[in-house]
Amino acid sequence: MSISLFDLKGKRALITGATHGLGMSMAMGLANAGAQIIVNDVSKEKLDAAIEEYAKNGVKAHGYLFDVTDEAAVKLHVEKIEKEVGPIDILVNNAGIIKRIPVLEMEVADWEQVIKIDLTGPFIMSKHVAKYMVERRSGKIINICSMMSELGRATVSAYAAAKGGLKMLTKNLATEWAQFNIQVNGIGPGYFATTQTAPIRVDGHPFNEFIISRTPAARWGDPEDLQGAAIFLASKASDFVSGHILYVDGGILATLGKASNE
Repeated sequence: MSISLFDLKGKRALITGATHGLGMSMAMGLANAGAQIIVNDVSKEKLDAAIEEYAKNGVKAHGYLFDVTDEAAVKLHVEKIEKEVGPIDILVNNAGIIKRIPVLEMEVADWEQVIKIDLTGPFIMSKHVAKYMVERRSGKIINICSMMSELGRATVSAYAAAKGGLKMLTKNLATEWAQFNIQVNGIGPGYFATTQTAPIRVDGHPFNEFIISRTPAARWGDPEDLQGAAIFLASKASDFVSGHILYVDGGILATLGKASNE
């Protein structure tokens, strides 16, 4: 197998919400494989800080300020990116939020906000980016799914519903657009060590102990663990892979977990 299968030189990748965390790590991985990086956010402050952070790591990233749930803004900015940076070869639908609220306490407005950002946002982005991909008969779309695309957990009903929906949206877009040589796949991260999870990753914290015992790899994922999956699904190596959700979870979905006496 030639290493060139994974070469992204000359490709342009738009990663939504990649101003921090896992999105930034995946974007860095794509950049290191040769791709030109484009990121967006709804916060100018976060976007400017992210562009600086990419630069510190030797990556020249292009930043655009828009909301993935605003279809008019998405249409406008996708057109701008196509003209100013070049054809979008790779789209990573990474932008998302989570609200941890028990169902009996959740307001409909909270539910709808999560669904809108985590499910409708990828639909809008894919729709407008794919119009150009269809014309070129080439493209890669990667939706960032979740363990909650498969498993339930208390207090995250809206998030799980959105991510379960995103899994099926991935399969349906793959079905519709395969004829145009567009591959649509998903990545389902497990539990990762990020700044957001830092407070619960300390020794002795119940959730830290739970994740380590629940994960066959017996550790939290490192953000860099996602880079290989992103490069694979963005590259020529995955040209006959579509409608697949690649779970990067240290083996969580492979097991029921350990019994208390193991």
